[in-house]
Amino acid sequence: MKRALLTILMLALTMPAFADGHLPGKGVEVKPARATWNTGYFQEALVRAGLTELGYEVEEPKELQNPLFYQSVMLGDVDYWTNGWFPNHTSQMPKRSEERVDVVGYVAKAGGLQGYLVSKKEVEKYNIKSLDDFKRPEVMKAFDSNGDGKADLTACPPGWGCEKVITHHFDVYDLDDFINPIKAGYSASMADTLARYNSGDPIFFYTWAPNWTIGKLKPGKDVMWINVPEIKPLESQKPGLDLMTVSGIEGAVSDPLKAGFVVSDIQVVANKKFLQENPAAHQFFKDFNLALGDINAQNTKMQDGEKSQEDIERHAQEWIKANQGKWNGWLDAARNAAK
Repeated sequence: MKRALLTILMLALTMPAFADGHLPGKGVEVKPARATWNTGYFQEALVRAGLTELGYEVEEPKELQNPLFYQSVMLGDVDYWTNGWFPNHTSQMPKRSEERVDVVGYVAKAGGLQGYLVSKKEVEKYNIKSLDDFKRPEVMKAFDSNGDGKADLTACPPGWGCEKVITHHFDVYDLDDFINPIKAGYSASMADTLARYNSGDPIFFYTWAPNWTIGKLKPGKDVMWINVPEIKPLESQKPGLDLMTVSGIEGAVSDPLKAGFVVSDIQVVANKKFLQENPAAHQFFKDFNLALGDINAQNTKMQDGEKSQEDIERHAQEWIKANQGKWNGWLDAARNAAK
C-alpha cells in the first residue's frame, strides 16, 4: 500500500514537468508573416500548425511584401516566415540584418527554379530558343494580345524578388521596345494566361517551381522553358552564378538551360532573439521540409477552387495525417531541444 502511494506521489510530481516539456511554447505569443504569393501559403499553415502543437499561441500571419517583411523581422515586429528564397532575396534584406535575422533550415532545398516559358506550339512554329527571339517582328506580333506592338509577358508584381531580376533582364538584353511585362496581381494574370492557352492563343510567362502553373501547363507538353541570351547576373546573383545555368530540366528548349535566375533554396527566416528564446521553434524550423511534388499538388488544389483559408488549413491537416511519423519526429526533436 505504501509503495503504491509512493508511486502515485512520484507520478504527480513529475507530470507538470512532463506537461511543460510536451508544450515548450506554452504562454509564448508568436507573430508570423507570410508572402503575398499564395503558392507559399501551404508551408506557412503547416509550420503554424506545428508551433501550435508545441504549445505556442500563434497569431494569424501578416501578409507582407518581401522588403517590408525583412525590415519587420529585423525589428522584431514579426517573428518569422517560411517564404525566404535565397540567394534571390539577399538583395532585399536591410544592411546588417544578419545581426538580428537568421535563415534556418530548408523548406525545399534547391526548390526554387525560376524562368520564362512559352507555349510549345509557338516554340516549334517560330523556333524560339531565347528572349532574343521576341525581337523578331513575327514573334512580337504573335504574342501581342493588347495591340501595342510588343509581345506580352506575364511577369510578376513589384515587391517580389523576381520583379527586380526581370527588370534587370530588360535592361541588359535591351527588351523594352519588344516585350511588355504585365505586372498586375500574379494569380489573376496567370489565370488569364491559362484561359488564353485553352483558347488556342500563344502564351509567354514567367513562373517558378513549386507552383500550380506547371501543374496546369506542363513543361514539355504544353509549354517550354526558354533561355536568356547570355548569363549577365545582378550583383546579388553573383554568389550563385553557377546555379543560373541548370541541366536536366524537363521541357527545356536546350540542355543545359540558361535560366537567368539562380536556383534558390526556400527557407525559414526568423528573428534571432525569437530563436534564442524559443529553442523548440528553432529546432522545428531546422527540421521542417516539404517535397516539391507535395507543394505543387496543394497549389493545384487551390487553383482548382480550394483556396479559402479553411481549405488551406484542411490541406495542411491532411498532409500531417499522411506524414504522421515524420511530423511526430519533428515535434519530438523540438521538445527535446527545449529541455
